[in-house]
Amino acid sequence: DEGPQTQVTISRGFWLGKHEVTQREYQAATGNNPSYSTGDLDRPVEQVSWNDATSYCAKLTAQERTAGRLPSGYEYRLPTQAQWEYACRAGTTTATAFGNSLSSTQANFDGHSPYNGAAVGPYLRQTTKVGSYQANAWGLYDMHGNVWEWCLDWYAGSLPGGSVTDPKGPRSGSARVLRGGGWDFQGQVCRSARRNWLYPSGGNGALGFRVALVSVL
Repeated sequence: DEGPQTQVTISRGFWLGKHEVTQREYQAATGNNPSYSTGDLDRPVEQVSWNDATSYCAKLTAQERTAGRLPSGYEYRLPTQAQWEYACRAGTTTATAFGNSLSSTQANFDGHSPYNGAAVGPYLRQTTKVGSYQANAWGLYDMHGNVWEWCLDWYAGSLPGGSVTDPKGPRSGSARVLRGGGWDFQGQVCRSARRNWLYPSGGNGALGFRVALVSVL
């Protein structure tokens, strides 16, 4: 479901959280922490559904507008999968932002199954504090591994192909897109192009999200 290869134009700039939303941030906005891996509020929030993640984005938008910190015409929301992959790659065309192999010294995943010849590494068997691994070239952390990340799009079994501008996925569907891989998955699952899906009411201990700040005008 990673093809056909598609040339994407993103016509408007956007900002993306430099790390996944933490338990501390989620709790501050919603008053609760649904996470399984607790003990450090700077770990990513997990066990959140797509519905939970979009609700958080709406709460954060309202909170920041009330505080006068959000410019007129902007809102927080989940990134589209095109925005997510663009940010994950950070200008690279290799399998990951760090090259064509991946070790668990570079990202939090099952180090017993590194990708494409990388050395076997540690397997933490849980999430870890955001920002614990090297950032990509654009200063974004944990785009590979730690937790899967919800995207805005409905899931489709293939990409559109050809050339498209600002794709947002199909108009309807039954599942939403996940990207990035998680702590309990193999290294190849954490590649920049890898896609996954889950029903919007679902959630688990290896699934979180990060927010995008976008223009709505």
